[in-house]
Amino acid sequence: MKTILRKMGDWLEDRTGLMAAIRPILNHLVPPGAKWAYVFGSATLFCFILQVVTGVGLALLYQPSSDAAYQSLQFITDQAVFGRVLRGIHFFGASGMVLFVGVHMIRVYIMAAYKYPREMNWLTGVLLLFLTIIMGFTGQLLRWDANGVWSSVVAAQNLGRIPLIGTTLARLLLGGDTIGGQSLSRFFAYHVFLFPALIFALVGLHLFLVIRNGISEPPKAGRPVDPKTYRAWYETMLKREGVPFWPNAAWRDALFGSLVILTIVGLAVVVGPPALTQPPDPSIVDTSPEPDWYMLPIFALFALVPPKTESYLIFFGPVLLVLALFALPFLSNRGERSPIRRPWAVFGVICVVIFVGALLVIGEIEPWSPRFDTKSVATLVSYQNPQLKRGAMLFYKKGCQYCHMVHGEGGLRGPNLSDIGRNWTANQLTVQIVNGGGNMPAYGGSLDKDELRDIVAFLSAQK
Repeated sequence: MKTILRKMGDWLEDRTGLMAAIRPILNHLVPPGAKWAYVFGSATLFCFILQVVTGVGLALLYQPSSDAAYQSLQFITDQAVFGRVLRGIHFFGASGMVLFVGVHMIRVYIMAAYKYPREMNWLTGVLLLFLTIIMGFTGQLLRWDANGVWSSVVAAQNLGRIPLIGTTLARLLLGGDTIGGQSLSRFFAYHVFLFPALIFALVGLHLFLVIRNGISEPPKAGRPVDPKTYRAWYETMLKREGVPFWPNAAWRDALFGSLVILTIVGLAVVVGPPALTQPPDPSIVDTSPEPDWYMLPIFALFALVPPKTESYLIFFGPVLLVLALFALPFLSNRGERSPIRRPWAVFGVICVVIFVGALLVIGEIEPWSPRFDTKSVATLVSYQNPQLKRGAMLFYKKGCQYCHMVHGEGGLRGPNLSDIGRNWTANQLTVQIVNGGGNMPAYGGSLDKDELRDIVAFLSAQK
């Protein structure tokens, strides 16, 4: 049997030369100190591979049409074999990819691994960071629920505020002036074809540059980078102290990546995918959708800044951030790499992490965030009166409960309505619901007389 397998292996190698091509990559030397701090880049790659595999599985069942997308996701989650787990893995895999690409960028910055000769490594890494976030954003609309759809509408509205090119960018994002079936098709193409192809290309280039320029050695105080002598020093150091990538260094990547995948699968089984909110309702024109956690800091930042500065922040913020990240390896491509000799770099990272973390917490708990995961009052209270039950169901279906709390369930953006019936008459409630006011939209055009009567009766009973 071994002889047969050996002959098959020899035949395959003779025809393809696969091992001859892979062996130099596996045996290339790496610095001996490249240990656990270096595993986050490979963990990101593991997550990306997981996303590709689960994405293919979801695409086999998903129907990218405005009439069937929501129902197909319900089928995947509730009826398809392992569908719930598959969606969960894809969701937590996206979160893991965003998390680890961010940690990897922080590690590279703190260790100044972007300095000569690895400037292009840094630039491709920056592009991969933004593409990872974009992939998460485009995937959210594919759920085709109220949260995902209106998140995209808000993004398009913000893009439209950019001077000169804003309208063009918004139309490019949505595939037209308004969101619709063409928007879903376009986001599906973005998420499944365009951006994954760009990520594949950039990952290939990034790995090629890592092999070509070598893995950066752990920084040491008093050992600055000099572009004139660094390459010769690095090659000499590798010949003297280097160890083969496989298995001396690769086992850490494999072990950590395996633990990451097991954690993602465990979360998918125990927690599951994010629950779908209501199907998109075009009659609700005033809404504040809550994006996935990695977009929440941006969401919170725009909620906190003065409204007059939003347009400038939307335009100049991303531009300045991209320019700063791209300029970094060219403005500082030599000198000390040790964090001990670069305290301001470490301090800056700490400030950024605290700032983003604070925005994440604020975006999750502040009153302006509608609670899309709230449970319907109709499922919590057993109503004997059919009209009150219909009103409770409408109160949830029309999105009122996302912003208003009743019986301990609901959002905090609007007033608590648990005892509204004690202070407001039915006529006052009717006028408020029909005309809206403040941050509340007018529902006069989206409710018929019977629906309006049922909701008013439900609210009047809250005493």
